[in-house]
Amino acid sequence: MNDLKLSTSGIHFEDWGLIDYQKSLMDQLELLQKVSEGAAMPTVVFCSHPPIVTLGRATQAGDVFGWKGATLEVSRGGRATYHGPSQIVMYAIIDLNQPHPRRGSREIVGFLRDFELCIVEALKDFGIEAQGKSLFKHSEAQATEETGVWVDRQKIASLGIAVKKWITYHGAALNLENDLKAFQGLKPCGLDSQTMTSVEKILGRPVPRDDMMDSLRDKVLKYL
Repeated sequence: MNDLKLSTSGIHFEDWGLIDYQKSLMDQLELLQKVSEGAAMPTVVFCSHPPIVTLGRATQAGDVFGWKGATLEVSRGGRATYHGPSQIVMYAIIDLNQPHPRRGSREIVGFLRDFELCIVEALKDFGIEAQGKSLFKHSEAQATEETGVWVDRQKIASLGIAVKKWITYHGAALNLENDLKAFQGLKPCGLDSQTMTSVEKILGRPVPRDDMMDSLRDKVLKYL
């Protein structure tokens, strides 16, 4: 676990590397308690996980139908999704009680939109034009608004948070590398697995993890 930077904006950054999902959840809750007590600063964590499917509060029957690996029910919003080593996962332990220049206090929706914007703007640094929550048409008869970050009609990052004592935890998963085994045997966020894409797939080349993390950190300081 490495400290990355303590920013002048009052956000602390840590890199937890490849970490077991359940341990990362316990560490988030421990950090959340410290933030609530004033013993730690608001923190954004970068990490990745061994392959696992997490089941958010909105998970529906049939969302997981062929996945053979580990699963875990979690408190974040959203449906079932995949986490794996090909992603950059960002956990945001941010106190929403505090007003922000871009949004009011305790404004969960505004926080989510700004979280999406951090990823959208970071992707732009690498020549990828993305957008946040959009109207995604599953068919001519069904269209739903999907939280996350999108490139055309494909999803490149998923978001789902939980809030305790008005402090956020959980966060976002950006698909960095092209992992053919990811999202198989489930409907990620209720979508067809073919809807998911990655930075590497779009660009046709890998992007160093550290380079993307640097860009994400800069956008967090600006928007989150």
